[in-house]
Amino acid sequence: MQLYFRDNFWNAGLTEILDEQEGKVGHLDLRSAFGSAIDIYGPNDELLYNGKFPFFSGKWEVNGADGEQIGKLRSRLTFFSKKYTYETIGRGSYEIISPAFSKEYEIIDDSENVVAQFKQVNGWLSSGAFLLDNQCEFLDSYELVAVIIGMHAIQKAANNAGN
Repeated sequence: MQLYFRDNFWNAGLTEILDEQEGKVGHLDLRSAFGSAIDIYGPNDELLYNGKFPFFSGKWEVNGADGEQIGKLRSRLTFFSKKYTYETIGRGSYEIISPAFSKEYEIIDDSENVVAQFKQVNGWLSSGAFLLDNQCEFLDSYELVAVIIGMHAIQKAANNAGN
């Protein structure tokens, strides 16, 4: 399944999730301009997932609609690539890897199989826009939207800390 979605420049408001035919299949609610928290809704406007940074944490938490944590994303220190680890509750651990200056990412399972790919498709001055291609049977595409927005939030926080 391929999905297109984007962050907002001000980190607040609603943005659509689109399929490959540009049909609306859900939306993101970027809840606050002052923090990084999101809700992800499916095609029937039902809440599916939410993501946030817990208080004083650099790790992004992904929760189900019921509020139960289903995974945690963290950045890993590397010199020549960008690496993240997404640890799920009971479904394994996944690595998100990209070469240092690339905007293309692979999600790799414990057996080192590529289970999903995504790329940043935005321009230089626009907010983060992404194309997700998910082939994984254990990770829902909407869950991966929460993970990717979390990764983007971690990157923005690191860039802001460096300025």
